[in-house]
Amino acid sequence: MSGSPDSSAAVVPEAHVVETYQPPKEMLENHPSKPHLANFEEYQKLYKQSITEPNVFWAERARELLSWSKDFQTVHSGSLVNGDNAWFVEGELNASYNCVDRHAHKDPNRVAIIYEADEPGEGRNVTYGELLREVSKLAHVLTNLGVRKGDTVAIYLPMIPEAIVALLACSRIGAIHSVVFAGFSSDSLRDRVVDAQSKVVITTDEGKRGGKLIGTKKIVDEALQQCPDVRNVLVYKRTGADINMTPGRDLWWHEEVEKYPAYYTPVAMASEDPLFLLYTSGSTGKPKGVAHSTAGYLLGAAMTGKYVFDIHDGDRYFCGGDVGWITGHTYVLYAPLLLGVSTVVFEGTPAYPNFSRYWDIIEQHKVTQFYVAPTALRLLKRAGDHHVRNEMKYLRVLGSVGEPIAAEVWKWYYDVVGKGRAQICDTYWQTETGSNVITPLAGVTPTKPGSASLPFFGIEPALVDPVTGEEIHGNNVEGVLAFKQAWPSMARTVWGAHKRYMETYLDVYKGYYFTGDGAARDHEGFYWIRGRVDDVVNVSGHRLSTAEIEAALIEHHSVAESAVVGVADELTGQAVNAFVAVKEGTQINDALRKEFVLQVRRSIGPFAAPKAIYVVPDLPKTRSGKIMRRILRKIVAGEEDQLGDITTLSDPSVVAKIIEVVHEQRK
Repeated sequence: MSGSPDSSAAVVPEAHVVETYQPPKEMLENHPSKPHLANFEEYQKLYKQSITEPNVFWAERARELLSWSKDFQTVHSGSLVNGDNAWFVEGELNASYNCVDRHAHKDPNRVAIIYEADEPGEGRNVTYGELLREVSKLAHVLTNLGVRKGDTVAIYLPMIPEAIVALLACSRIGAIHSVVFAGFSSDSLRDRVVDAQSKVVITTDEGKRGGKLIGTKKIVDEALQQCPDVRNVLVYKRTGADINMTPGRDLWWHEEVEKYPAYYTPVAMASEDPLFLLYTSGSTGKPKGVAHSTAGYLLGAAMTGKYVFDIHDGDRYFCGGDVGWITGHTYVLYAPLLLGVSTVVFEGTPAYPNFSRYWDIIEQHKVTQFYVAPTALRLLKRAGDHHVRNEMKYLRVLGSVGEPIAAEVWKWYYDVVGKGRAQICDTYWQTETGSNVITPLAGVTPTKPGSASLPFFGIEPALVDPVTGEEIHGNNVEGVLAFKQAWPSMARTVWGAHKRYMETYLDVYKGYYFTGDGAARDHEGFYWIRGRVDDVVNVSGHRLSTAEIEAALIEHHSVAESAVVGVADELTGQAVNAFVAVKEGTQINDALRKEFVLQVRRSIGPFAAPKAIYVVPDLPKTRSGKIMRRILRKIVAGEEDQLGDITTLSDPSVVAKIIEVVHEQRK
């Protein structure tokens, strides 16, 4: 069977032997038609064209996959050096028309959203016809609240169909949606509302997740105490809880939509008009509002949906990501709806009411593609194979997103979940790339457990020597991952801070897009992502800036200084470990450590909470005052024998004291 490992063992820079898996034979035999590309050679041919003739390649795809109200003449202008990239310049189109209207006109009864509520059995389906009516009504509501083309709207919603409706209603009227993950604290929400200058916030009375209630409206109320410019809050009734409604400001969604007709003419948008902002952790601690354009982003979503996930008419696509993150934007909403298939919107967690929840959803709805983070897979693998009792015979593609997937988890996903019948697509991308950039194409690309495999169309990777800044050519090499060419779905700027965009992504190595990740290229040209080279921790696929967590800790009155590092964690990939130097006279005990954890939960959100807090006499610093986090990382990893030269520290003796604290606390 060609789905099993073959003998072409690959040597990656660590020189360990890796099996290569061909696209599973059963996937191809049970296919509703066939993959969009005939074979791997066709990928290689098209990939070559996408790099040598990008304008020809992308123009053809843009006209094939998107509907334009006005055609474009210029495919691409600008450069990575100048940070002025623009695509399909003269073109005009509307995102919600492309996601909803064109499918609703053709087949209004086709299911657009399969809503799987937190409690099993409480969901519902929304057809493309219904979605068009819901989106239109909300578009009228927003227009009547004074939202205009180019305004931002803050969205703080759980995973319910109304989250999709809200994003599409914004794009229908030309407003820019700015979704804030509904697990963020009121402080984080406030910062994002203020930075984006949003005048309207959309939320629910409460959220439901994993059997627990989340006071979303209460969090919004707290945040808005310091957001004087917000005029209105639109509240969707999810649980019917008794909540505070501020007269003149707060409005009920269900009361407002009843006032308006069920059609709203979509506003024509220029290709380069912003579609949305999404805030991501910055190394300075201040979140960056990454801005995506309309046409280029939509094309990246549609192209990767079609070729990476092998989406065909009639498919039922399930991405477990939250709409508060880029995965939820691109692969819960835009990719499946642009391609006119059904997308699962799942409100709950993989462990509620039991560890079979994902598999039950896949079985019940005959899901064809499933896309989730390794964190969830680690949790489910640990829970035991007996929970994976479903046949799931329609599954063709199993995707992984958010962080590299360990080989043993990859194999479990392939054997136990996919039963050797579905292809694993370990996708590498970022908020800033918009869509998958290094990834297998389902049914086409051979794969190796732990490798993100090969670049997507239009992506030209380079490995750069971090010291010299020179590109490292050839195979069996490691370096910093960068891209040499612009691509349509790349972020265009950081909202209100273009200089920061340039400094973060385009000025690090001139002429390259800097990913911030280290990578290796093996002897066959396959890419292996090594993780961050900057001060970012990846917890459960969520990128958290160490500076942001350090800033939260310093808000506590007892903290003098703090340093945060990521440490390998069996369940979450990485966990946050914090080192804190307290002010003189502070009583150090467990209660104080708990307070520090609560401080981070309050300031950022529960997912950023440190797993361990070490109260130390001082932090290891250079003579210029720079905290050497590298030393702290080695200590928590148990690599004290590999600290290197510490004589350059302003006080080398502090290292032994820190090691003692860590050992003592771990007893």
